[in-house]
Amino acid sequence: MHIQDSHWTSASAVAPTGGANGRGAGDSSRAAPLRVDAQRNLEHVLRAAREVFGELGYGAPMEDVARRARVGVGTVYRRFPSKDVLVRRIAEEETSRLTDQARTALGQEDEPWSALSRFLRTSVASGAGRLLPPQVLRVGVADEGADGGRDETRVPEQRSGAPELRLVEQRTAPVDEALPADDAGATALLDVVGRLVDRAREAGELRADVTVSDVLLVIATAAPSLPDAAHQAAASARLLDILLEGLRSRPA
Repeated sequence: MHIQDSHWTSASAVAPTGGANGRGAGDSSRAAPLRVDAQRNLEHVLRAAREVFGELGYGAPMEDVARRARVGVGTVYRRFPSKDVLVRRIAEEETSRLTDQARTALGQEDEPWSALSRFLRTSVASGAGRLLPPQVLRVGVADEGADGGRDETRVPEQRSGAPELRLVEQRTAPVDEALPADDAGATALLDVVGRLVDRAREAGELRADVTVSDVLLVIATAAPSLPDAAHQAAASARLLDILLEGLRSRPA
């Protein structure tokens, strides 16, 4: 399933499917804390989902997640009644983590370029680009062309099943038009990354034509999924160095 085609149901939390043992229980049972084994299974499922979706994209089947978590697929569906719910949970957590990383860089780095590069390095090292939700990746910044019309921008499309990142042509739109109305997490991420971009551009350290979309594209493309962890880290760091050089402004 291509996650772009999903309706991204608003039920992002673990669905109340009864008690921790999966049998239909009353409301008080639903609100009770998970048993130790149920909590452990949930953590295994979430960890496995991050790994599987990071490697194969959000098109990977639930069976792959269950196999990686070493639980039955029924256990996965008891906690997440549909794949959309699991995907949204993972994407929301990743978006929140990226937003925290951006805010940390913004608050702890006085130099605009240092703040932006710190955010990019932290995000790429965490592998965030492999789990960014598509509504964040698809956002473009509206540019006025010579004729006054909006420009076309190439922005990344979330991988569905193939390991490579594909690009799609999409007409750009303001943030509030491009995102679902209830996706406050994505809006917060775009806002704080926008502040990093604005500061670096105003300081003359970032190319004037670089947008928030470009920064997110760097995060997405500089996080390859390779079988060897050491090779992956080295490749990501090298690629990011090259991309950062491309983002910096140069004296006339």
